[in-house]
Amino acid sequence: MLLIGVILLIVGFITDIAILWTIGIILTVIGAVLWIMGSMGHAVAGRRHYW
Repeated sequence: MLLIGVILLIVGFITDIAILWTIGIILTVIGAVLWIMGSMGHAVAGRRHYW
């Protein structure tokens, strides 16, 4: 999710499409939060680790 968010941010920035930029920001933030929670050992969506 983090990687898809970054890709959408780059594509949205290059093509100047605002909706891709917005979705990219949202996915990047959600992906970062899930990654941090998973690396701290918290169960995320029933999983011990989030990939």
